[in-house]
Amino acid sequence: MKQSTKRSYTLSVGCVLAGLIALLALVSALWVPYAPDDTSGGRLTGPGAGHLLGTDKLGRDLFTQLMTGSRVAFEAGLGSVLIAAAVGVTLGVLAAFAQGWLDDTLSAFLDILIAFPTLLLAMLIVAAHSATLGSAVLAIGLAQSAVVGRLVRILVKRVLAQDYITAARTSGTSWPRIVAGHVLPNIWPTLVVNLALQFGLAVLAEAGLSYLGLGAPPPNASWGRMLQEAQATFTTAPAGALAPGILLVLLVIGVNLIADGLRDTLDPAARRRRA
Repeated sequence: MKQSTKRSYTLSVGCVLAGLIALLALVSALWVPYAPDDTSGGRLTGPGAGHLLGTDKLGRDLFTQLMTGSRVAFEAGLGSVLIAAAVGVTLGVLAAFAQGWLDDTLSAFLDILIAFPTLLLAMLIVAAHSATLGSAVLAIGLAQSAVVGRLVRILVKRVLAQDYITAARTSGTSWPRIVAGHVLPNIWPTLVVNLALQFGLAVLAEAGLSYLGLGAPPPNASWGRMLQEAQATFTTAPAGALAPGILLVLLVIGVNLIADGLRDTLDPAARRRRA
């Protein structure tokens, strides 16, 4: 009972943290206090009635920047995870079914990609194209697809070694039906947990790219670029750096708590180990 309560608490706290920021992102798509490029607020004004968190060095409303940045963070996280899932699951399943040199080649390819840090590989891809949010999402998603692909390969090979797969093949069931009916249903709990973790890593990677000037260009706000712009004025206007930093940390913690809660909820083996 205590373990069940702990799992429920972890998942609930994660959902609250991530859900509040998701709500902020949703509201920003419909309404923001000021236009993202409105510089009429005056440079580095403090928090007040007109500007809840004050303004940045260009006179833009910080709360508006935070709201817009939350939407960029979720777009980057969700977009990257979708790309990583599509590419990674495809490569992982192919590698699991491959034999001999083809299996070795695909496995080596995934290992080489994993050897490169996600942020570094994303930087190389973005640097080869224009610095846009779409390029950043594509780069992060492709970089993460190697991690997803290797995990899927391991999980699929484990499932294919089971006796019921042999029985299904003996009965004449085709491989596509085996994948759809047996393989994917057995790997999705672990895969969902991993993709939740990849979401948090994608948000951090996008913030890192934006900090380096390789993310979403102005007037699109990004928490990473807000941190970069506010570092020179941290002593006089700390809110410009603290606010996006805190939201970034809270979102990543929330997503990690959700992944931890989902792992305990969806993975029977993990439940037995922790019982």
